[in-house]
Amino acid sequence: MNPNYLDRGNLQIFVTEGESPVPGAQVRISDPQTGKVLEEAVTDESGQTPFVELPAPPMEWSVVEGEAAQRPYAVYNVTVSAGGWQTLHIGGVELLPAGRAVQRAELLRAAPGGFNVRNVLLPPHALWGEPSAREPEEEVKPLPEPEGLVVLPEPVIPEFIVVHDGRPEDASAADYWVRFKDYIKNVACSEIYSTWRTEAIRANVLAILSFTLNRVYTEWYRGKGYPFTVTSSTAFDQSYFHGRTIFEEIGAVVDDLFTTYITREGISQPLFTQYCDGRRTQCGGLSQWGSQALGEQGWDAVSILRKYYGSDIYLKSAEKVEGVPMSYGGKVLSRGSEGEAVRTVQEQLNRIAQNYPAIPKIPADGAYGPATEEAVTEFQRIFHLPQTGSVDFAGWYEISNVFVAVSKMA
Repeated sequence: MNPNYLDRGNLQIFVTEGESPVPGAQVRISDPQTGKVLEEAVTDESGQTPFVELPAPPMEWSVVEGEAAQRPYAVYNVTVSAGGWQTLHIGGVELLPAGRAVQRAELLRAAPGGFNVRNVLLPPHALWGEPSAREPEEEVKPLPEPEGLVVLPEPVIPEFIVVHDGRPEDASAADYWVRFKDYIKNVACSEIYSTWRTEAIRANVLAILSFTLNRVYTEWYRGKGYPFTVTSSTAFDQSYFHGRTIFEEIGAVVDDLFTTYITREGISQPLFTQYCDGRRTQCGGLSQWGSQALGEQGWDAVSILRKYYGSDIYLKSAEKVEGVPMSYGGKVLSRGSEGEAVRTVQEQLNRIAQNYPAIPKIPADGAYGPATEEAVTEFQRIFHLPQTGSVDFAGWYEISNVFVAVSKMA
């Protein structure tokens, strides 16, 4: 970390055990070069530190292709300790300027008399580290037989992605069950920078979504006899590292788009949307740096995508999201709203509040009043959504996802 950086970014540490927050955890953020402790904080009842402002490289390093020969983001070390849990050291936590980064720190219970220290080293960002080396694949693939695991004829958003943490043939690699949105956020934060133009981020997220849903819909790996959905190997799939730093700016785009994919007329599947950085590697699909340059020129996401995938592509939304008790009804819920959808939100927030007591308990009466608005706003603060006090598409599904997660823990 260069102490002379003039730009600043904001970093929060979110400490949990499974789906429950760990309050009162001691957090230290330090310089990996000198070991100097730069900030110390204690997690609140939601398991979160305040956002801490830290030095970050100049903005132009991460938004203009080839602008800097130096790494365009800062890295920090984070140490988390709490009574009864293993001490966790995380190295390589990323920070970009003018943004908000959230580093999840999942603690494990300490073993009596054991060596209760765990070390995690996050790898370099894909645009800075080793470039992807994916082999070209057909963008439209043969479909599995109807008795397969996929719901045909339309794509659905799965509750989980099973990520094989290595090459497909590596039987020793771990398999992670990752909630779909969390997987997409992880990949997007691994593949692109949060400092990019919003329309460039949207174009890249749509490519990542379509790539992933093509793997899901065509049962690409299960059809080859593997028990997983996708790999973390960039020789085959997308960059993924379990527990990496997530940037709010990218997360917000994923929350808004996670049911949307790219397709063409006459096919039922999401396109296999190949992409590459466009600088160190070239491919027949989207150029990541090229998309950012077009975003700087004022292009919108669909125009960017049509440049790389053809003028006949269009966006489509999956109608079904697996693992949620009720689908979004299409209407924003806010003060004055009434009905079963409001009652569902109230009931789900009350269950979430058992794990996150900063969310106030509210009557589940189906009437969206000031108390419901307050509970929604607190939920949005904790889970990094815009604090509007109303429930839109992104808020509905985030509340549903967290509700399902904490309910399954019981």
